[in-house]
Amino acid sequence: MVASTPNKWVIAGTVMTGTIMAALDASIVNVALPDMSGTVGATIEEITWVVTGYMLSNVIIMPLIAWLSVRFGRKRMYAASALLFTAASMCCGLARTLPMMVLFRVLQGAGGGVLMTVSQAILREAFPLHEQGIAMGVYGMGMVLAPAFGPTLGGWLTDRYAWPWIF
Repeated sequence: MVASTPNKWVIAGTVMTGTIMAALDASIVNVALPDMSGTVGATIEEITWVVTGYMLSNVIIMPLIAWLSVRFGRKRMYAASALLFTAASMCCGLARTLPMMVLFRVLQGAGGGVLMTVSQAILREAFPLHEQGIAMGVYGMGMVLAPAFGPTLGGWLTDRYAWPWIF
């Protein structure tokens, strides 16, 4: 049985922020691809590696997360992946060549994959057994709504400002 954590909703808000950002970045880029391809001088077929690199690294890191979180601790894993995700996001916004953009998206996807998975484990540890359904409902809501709002937010940011602002 999991003991109740006094700051469980602060923990939930913190881990959900990372989860929402990682899930949002999976879909926000899609509408900016034509603008990005013009900036980096890539064809539409080439620029899709920006999306593919994120998804592949996201999936590749997931089997390693259990081992890494046991070895280094969930809190450290979450903090390190949040730092990696944030730094890679900034670098994506600054990238002006296709290879650099794909590299930074791969790093961003690795950080995002850890954020999404470790967030769920942290929520399960922070909430007592009888409240874990509520915690997983909140987690699920973030995982469903973030990709749904991604294209709209990405389109608005790209039209209003420029594609680097999506990162």
